[in-house]
Amino acid sequence: MYQIILASQSPRRRQILKDAGINFESRSKDTNEDFSSDLPKEEVPVFLAKKKAQAFLPELKKEELLITADTVVIIKGEILNKPADRAEAIQMLQKISGSMHEVVTGVCLTTLEKQICFSDLTKVYFLPLAQADIEYYVDTHKPFDKAGSYGIQEYIGYIGIEKIEGSYFNVMGLPIHKVIQQLRKF
Repeated sequence: MYQIILASQSPRRRQILKDAGINFESRSKDTNEDFSSDLPKEEVPVFLAKKKAQAFLPELKKEELLITADTVVIIKGEILNKPADRAEAIQMLQKISGSMHEVVTGVCLTTLEKQICFSDLTKVYFLPLAQADIEYYVDTHKPFDKAGSYGIQEYIGYIGIEKIEGSYFNVMGLPIHKVIQQLRKF
């Protein structure tokens, strides 16, 4: 019924949609990702996903359904976005080491007629990480495009994650089970 457009540069989101058997086209656009510090931390990803959708509205066609998403890591009331450089990536992983944090992904499904937005939250428990493992990971995997400076599907996830409560794919950046549920409503 709709041509699905994934508005994301994330290779992980593209892979998740592809693996779920969803035919889609990818488009991307640089969007300002600023948000008010007054906004509750858990609402930031949906706010940013809406902002990304807004940027595409002027060019969206009647037969297109746009998927936008944003993921944040929240630890002790602080949002960890994408690290700016090696030092910040190491610092983020040191914060995550030996503790629990929440990964929240906000998603918006948008057509010219309607918009459905939702979020998903996963709790991730990390074992204490050795400094050498943190530096090795940052230097070999360059996690500068990942919220919280890590990918669950990479080395640091293999050695550091003790358990998760919630969706694995949410931690990767797209809670595909919820996306499919909502797509069926269209």
